[in-house]
Amino acid sequence: MEKGEIRLRNVIVHILDSTVGMPVLSDTLLEYGSDFGDFLREHIYRVAATDDRKTCRFHREESEVYRQLQAFAEAGMSDEMFVETSRRLAERLYGIMNKNIEIPQADFVVALFETDGEKYLALLKMDYRTSYTHQTQSDAFGNTNEIIKFRAILPTETQKLSEAALISLSDYTIFLTEKKYEVNGTKINYFSKLFLNCSGALSPKSQLSIVTRAIDTVQKKYFNDGEQFEVQMETKQIIHEQLAETGAVDVPFVLDQVFREKEEYKEEVQEKLEKYKMGTDVRIEPQSEHTTRKFEKQHLTTDTGVEIKIPMEQYRDGEHIEFITSPDGSISILIKNVGHIDAR
Repeated sequence: MEKGEIRLRNVIVHILDSTVGMPVLSDTLLEYGSDFGDFLREHIYRVAATDDRKTCRFHREESEVYRQLQAFAEAGMSDEMFVETSRRLAERLYGIMNKNIEIPQADFVVALFETDGEKYLALLKMDYRTSYTHQTQSDAFGNTNEIIKFRAILPTETQKLSEAALISLSDYTIFLTEKKYEVNGTKINYFSKLFLNCSGALSPKSQLSIVTRAIDTVQKKYFNDGEQFEVQMETKQIIHEQLAETGAVDVPFVLDQVFREKEEYKEEVQEKLEKYKMGTDVRIEPQSEHTTRKFEKQHLTTDTGVEIKIPMEQYRDGEHIEFITSPDGSISILIKNVGHIDAR
């Protein structure tokens, strides 16, 4: 999904502020200009492109949202039906929010859009943020300018939405980002479990984090301190090369490279992955540079407080940095072939 190919059709906004005591629902479509249109397209694109995004499916027998969207699609997606469907979705979400005070108040933007020849419905929960603005009051003595705290500021284009969903109106696939909040004393993903009633695979970012943590745990179990350093560097290099060459992380390949001829180590990692319902043939395809960037450099911190960042390309070529292990187990780092140093 490319940002420039997102064509907005209908947009409406409902105010879900629990301090009001009831949702303030709009009866008409929102007339938006190019600036606000760009604002919405940016948020829609960020949901589609983030590696925090999960791909989910409705529990169709149980989901009221699915039934509403199905009726909307079958009715021809008219303007009147769009308004009515959005109001019902907003009322449902507000009911959940009103029962659980930890869930932040928000404006709820519903947008019908097209891209790549398909129609989607965007459900964007824009949590309020508190900031300061000016206010002018006039009286017989003139104008008084004040700075006041305003609590209903919407997220900017660059701020991530805590909860949002893009739903295909052809096969009802859901692209979802969400955050856990406390419900009945337990933190849960209320947006998927209570509102949409859907489930799906972990996001690419979560999968990659789980894989690297599982490998690190097994390495710490079986390797001493000096060995851990080397194998952790090698693991990061292997993942970096995979991402650079294929744009994905083939988990079985990574395990074969990291734990050569150590089948019992690989089995332990696989057992840890199975706890998260990740199979042994997992292939992770991150889309965002923010996810892959951390594998481009190795950040080292010594017990003496020295910090060094090493580009993985220079670690691999061996011409610019060398690690020397002394007989007593201590490690020296030799930085070579330096032509110039900047002090910052």
